[in-house]
Amino acid sequence: MSSPHLIDRRTCLKGIGVALALPLLDTMGWAEPDRKKSVKPPVRLGFMYMPHGVIREQFWPASPESFRTAPPPALESLRPVLDQCLLMKGISGVPISPFNGAPHALELSTWLTATLPDANRRNQINISISADQIAANYVGPLTSLPSLELATMPQTHKENQEGLNEGYYSHCSFRSATQAVPAETNPRNVLNRLFGLPDPSGQRRSPGQSAQAGALDRKMLDLVLGGARDLRRTLPQGDQHKLDEYLDGVRSVERRIAAIEFRQKEAALEKAGVSPSKRHAADSPPIEIKIPVGDKRSEYMQVMCDLNVLAFQTDTTRVSTYIGSTPNGVSYPELGFSDTHHSNTHHGYDPEKVRKVAAITAFNIAQFAYMIQRMHHIREGDGTLLDNCIMMWGSGLEDGNKHARENLPFIVAGKGGGSINPGRFLPDVRGNQGDLLTTLLGCAGVPLDRPIGIATKQITEIRA
Repeated sequence: MSSPHLIDRRTCLKGIGVALALPLLDTMGWAEPDRKKSVKPPVRLGFMYMPHGVIREQFWPASPESFRTAPPPALESLRPVLDQCLLMKGISGVPISPFNGAPHALELSTWLTATLPDANRRNQINISISADQIAANYVGPLTSLPSLELATMPQTHKENQEGLNEGYYSHCSFRSATQAVPAETNPRNVLNRLFGLPDPSGQRRSPGQSAQAGALDRKMLDLVLGGARDLRRTLPQGDQHKLDEYLDGVRSVERRIAAIEFRQKEAALEKAGVSPSKRHAADSPPIEIKIPVGDKRSEYMQVMCDLNVLAFQTDTTRVSTYIGSTPNGVSYPELGFSDTHHSNTHHGYDPEKVRKVAAITAFNIAQFAYMIQRMHHIREGDGTLLDNCIMMWGSGLEDGNKHARENLPFIVAGKGGGSINPGRFLPDVRGNQGDLLTTLLGCAGVPLDRPIGIATKQITEIRA
């Protein structure tokens, strides 16, 4: 791409205490100072998790040839972007002996570590640094946030299978062997964290600091947009379109979060016996956003996915994890039944329970499909945002009925900046989840001094 000048990649739109990072424009360079080299977007790594495995017959394609033309029911939502996806069968999980009685404590905690906890210190977190944090240590200094950790549910499950620390049930990111990384469940806090919004005391936060501030001030957004108009006049037409699209996306996320907050306030008032017709301002104290039982989980998950997309688009971070749910009794009333995910996975081949597990799997994959389709439609450099991402969806079990771990379900989307060859189903891969993680970090350009967890090799079949 050619341009008479380059705008510094860290240019922000500013207005009275608020700053928004910009998406990549054709006239921008990334943080690297050497402008003699061609401008190439960085590779981002994202991981999205679902517990309890899948219904195998509805997840694995019938053949490599039918993968894109006749995908199995679980993958139907991915049909528009299957040419951007890579499916692999034959990736085994970490053998869990001597913790055979703790399948759910280990399905998430081993997912990005490919390592078992220390059997001699079971009641303490002692496992291994996770793949996302290995990547964050390498690329984190180049961005405002080293990594972004999201979750749909609070990480508060309390159970001690095999005497293991309760933190293993709901965490997949570990900054070190002994330090689990908490995930944010409140979309408002994520928005504030990404864009460094001011706190009520008037002190501006840098991106990455925790925030309890209220709604994004629309007057501030108007001031920011005023600055955007000034910048817009200096940009070529293609970059003007990108800037307009990006700012529309910021406003859209803000409106959707505000709508969720409003419904939460209304629900709280109804529960307290205050009818909306009698409501006064004093009756509605600020309510923290939580994932409500009985509400539409898809709305929350899609807001989180949008925030993930914005974080990558603005280069606020290049590493993210999103725990869609954890193995602690989550239900999906949106699908027409209130039974918990876990209880249905022990289906004993009962057709109705199998149907429900299949519906839950399809639902979770649909949220992943939503996110990668958004990325696929965002232009970046000479391609799309998804072209420059490696997005991995998966589960720590293959089959929840028997706690099987021989063929873990993984979907990898994106081209990783040209390092991955998508659009294929590989039915006979031989490797383990450590091998896969080691390979994906290699594709992202993250150097490793040793393989991840139980890895013994790289899975070369996935490379371009």
